[in-house]
Amino acid sequence: MITLEPRIYLASRSPRRRELLSQIGVRFELLMFRGVPREDPDVDEAVLPEETPEDYVVRVTLAKAQAGVRRIRERHLIPHPVLAADTTVEIEGSVIGKPEHEADAVAILQRLSGRTHRVLTAVALSYEGHTEHLLNASEVRFRSLGQDEIKRYVASGEPLDKAGAYGIQGRAAVFIEEIRGSYTGIMGLPLYETALLLRRFGYPI
Repeated sequence: MITLEPRIYLASRSPRRRELLSQIGVRFELLMFRGVPREDPDVDEAVLPEETPEDYVVRVTLAKAQAGVRRIRERHLIPHPVLAADTTVEIEGSVIGKPEHEADAVAILQRLSGRTHRVLTAVALSYEGHTEHLLNASEVRFRSLGQDEIKRYVASGEPLDKAGAYGIQGRAAVFIEEIRGSYTGIMGLPLYETALLLRRFGYPI
């Protein structure tokens, strides 16, 4: 087993992932982006032909982890494990990412209304040339949503940076009739799987 210092890098801008890592006492530093655009040009988040939602979210997560490793090397930072994650929503085999604008968010929420969808979150840990990942799949059922409440929710701005155009920890909690799986996975970082990976790499948790 690899022996690590009790600190990792988080290759994510998500405030939810920061909150969840802090919740379980993991010490981390953010790998911040420099310049514009802030996205890594070598992390392709477009869905590839014939790619399943599971394969998609795993591929993007691994690419984010490797981009984080490169960032450490390029900036001559002290080596620590890199944690990366990606979340997508799947319904009827289609990948639903973050909405491009308000009208897109409205259309996504209309599609989810009164139906069950899956939330897929992959998490990866990379250190010293070794990378492992795990995938969490959870189900979420929305009650039927009125057009006015969808528009009010979208106008709040909350859906615009979230896969599936909603955040379970925010105002959209009132839309949710039932969940099966991991609440933290639906938020964006499944803590059970995250802790498993950290332990595999010798992180004391």
